[in-house]
Amino acid sequence: MATYLVLTIIGDDKPGLVELLSETIARHSGNWLESNMSHLAGKFAGILRVSVEDSHADALVQDLQKLSSVLRLVVEKVNVTEPVARQRTLRLSLVGNDRPGIIKEISRALAAQHVNVEELATQCSSAPMSGELLFNAQAVLKVPANL
Repeated sequence: MATYLVLTIIGDDKPGLVELLSETIARHSGNWLESNMSHLAGKFAGILRVSVEDSHADALVQDLQKLSSVLRLVVEKVNVTEPVARQRTLRLSLVGNDRPGIIKEISRALAAQHVNVEELATQCSSAPMSGELLFNAQAVLKVPANL
């Protein structure tokens, strides 16, 4: 039987971090199932899901914790048989003038409608003519079927 783990990681960006993680997982016959990783402000951060045989799970977690000199790591066991409510998946793309609190306003409006934000990528860029800051967001949302 398999154990499923979700790992969140962050550390100073440098070559070899993904290789270090993948080598540790492979050493315990683990399978890297999915991930989302990114570089931002000199840091490398990510979240990944791994499966490993129950008999190897504790040793894998112990070896992952040994990487603490280069990565801050949180490991959680997860249940993969969660019931899925009837929902639609939508993609949202926003561009507008940036201002403090814009994410709070957007997330509050979505939460009020019971919309779950599954993925969110944001950035600020200069408007072509004025040079004012533009807020850009791309999101993947789970929306209740009745909405």
